[in-house]
Amino acid sequence: MKWLRLSAYLAGIGCSLLAAWWLFPGKTTEAGVTAPPSQKWIPSLSETEEFCRFDHPEWRRAQTIEGVEIAADPECRPDNPYLIAAVVKGTNRVTMPTLMKTRLAMDAVVKENDRDGDGDPDVIHIRLEVGELNGSTPDGDFLIPGYRIAPGLTPGLWVFVPKMRGMATVDAVNLDAAPLLRAPSPPIRVEQGDTVYLTLENTHYLPHTIHLHGVDHPYRQADGQGNDGVPITSEKPLLPGERRTYIIRPRRAGTMLYHCHVQTDKHMLMGLQGLFIVEENRPDNWLQTFNVGGGKVRHPSRAVREKYAQEYDLHYQSLDKERYRPIQEYNDPRLVAKGMNRDYDITDNEEDFFLLNGRAFPYTLRDSLIVVEPEQKILLRVVNGHPHTLALHLHGHKATAIAADGVPLAQPVTRDVHALAPAQRLDLVLDTHDDGLHSFGQGIWLMHDHAEKSVTSDGVGPGGDIGLVVYRQYLGDDGIPKLQGMDLTPFFNLGMFQRQIPLWARSDAWEIFSDTGPLPPDTLRVILSGISLGLALGLTWACWRRWRQPS
Repeated sequence: MKWLRLSAYLAGIGCSLLAAWWLFPGKTTEAGVTAPPSQKWIPSLSETEEFCRFDHPEWRRAQTIEGVEIAADPECRPDNPYLIAAVVKGTNRVTMPTLMKTRLAMDAVVKENDRDGDGDPDVIHIRLEVGELNGSTPDGDFLIPGYRIAPGLTPGLWVFVPKMRGMATVDAVNLDAAPLLRAPSPPIRVEQGDTVYLTLENTHYLPHTIHLHGVDHPYRQADGQGNDGVPITSEKPLLPGERRTYIIRPRRAGTMLYHCHVQTDKHMLMGLQGLFIVEENRPDNWLQTFNVGGGKVRHPSRAVREKYAQEYDLHYQSLDKERYRPIQEYNDPRLVAKGMNRDYDITDNEEDFFLLNGRAFPYTLRDSLIVVEPEQKILLRVVNGHPHTLALHLHGHKATAIAADGVPLAQPVTRDVHALAPAQRLDLVLDTHDDGLHSFGQGIWLMHDHAEKSVTSDGVGPGGDIGLVVYRQYLGDDGIPKLQGMDLTPFFNLGMFQRQIPLWARSDAWEIFSDTGPLPPDTLRVILSGISLGLALGLTWACWRRWRQPS
């Protein structure tokens, strides 16, 4: 029987080692990434973020900068008004103090030459770079620049970025990338009949192009250079360190798209896509060339202001962990290319994260709200950046589709679910007239993709592309909606989307847990570890005693 005692003795040692492993776990990582030992700054999963941590509440009010009128935006994190002024007037026309508050390069948006004498520039130079978010760095670290789509979630992304001044770095206090380094790629606005020079400076380590999807443009330029952005048929891919200028003079107004056309099943779906809007020609029509981050357009065109009280850009897109994993595992471009192009198979994978204007719930409550008043008509420009159909549903309203893919609809369609195929755009009119059809009245109304997995983040819900239409009286002074019967605290905990936090920890109607809420993950681990260690030691001691007794 000695071999049985020996087995029990070894089992006791094994239980002790298991308990020690449980008690002293390795470093926990954020979803979708593998943290190297050198990673230092990821907060503990027990940390809860502030709902609205924002250093510039004065940005929310209506103001005039450099002669540019900028509408109020009362949500938590509005756009930088100095950036808006710079892209409306042109980075070549604003004063240096204003430009220095934007991080834009001096030639990011150059506006000149009023050819038709109507009071606005007609020759526009726009320069874009390519940015990588949450990728690996040469020293083996990752998440540089750091960009969260929701608490604790840092998936890998590529984005087109307005040409920046200085290095792409992380804010040491907030652990966030510079505001220009974010998803989605920024909506671009030009005027019908303008001559637009769109230059891509490829600052990335892989080849890219720009395809002007739906935008009126010639196939080739006068010198024979390709102008369609499609490798093989019209031009070569733009290699790292190279630049290329696309020249367009759009004759038709409408909501279009631009995206990288190199291996679109990877590059476009990694985030290299954005709205491209051609506005109707009007005199003295100074346009907001970039709408960084999408959302509210704080300086709409004259044509929009003639018909609508407000305008919003809404960009829906999704991310697949298998697709972006190579940029977080490798810092060698050859390995990234192999992982994406040879190992990754898009037909075997599903999307894991679903974004509205580059954020997922609850961050969509900070900078992706549609804030309205009664008796308004609001223009919504929507693009489906998913690889699947988007079923956009607005609660409490039935919006009217007036244009699809930049073409006015002969018969506008009013409904509460609007389907968009991949890469399709819809112009929707949200009417807040309380008549039981267009609006059911004031409140906080949900807006989301009705494909249910789209309101989750890595399978945890609620999350994903949940947005809100919020009537002004239901918005707090801090820009956060006055939600009814919902404690937002668990959703801002860094462990929420790591499946560490019970979904309904508290309820006013029914106390599922005690007032103190569920035990923190670390506390629960210590209790279970203590029990396991005690059992293991007791078993080991009993086996030792039995071993010492004569047979």
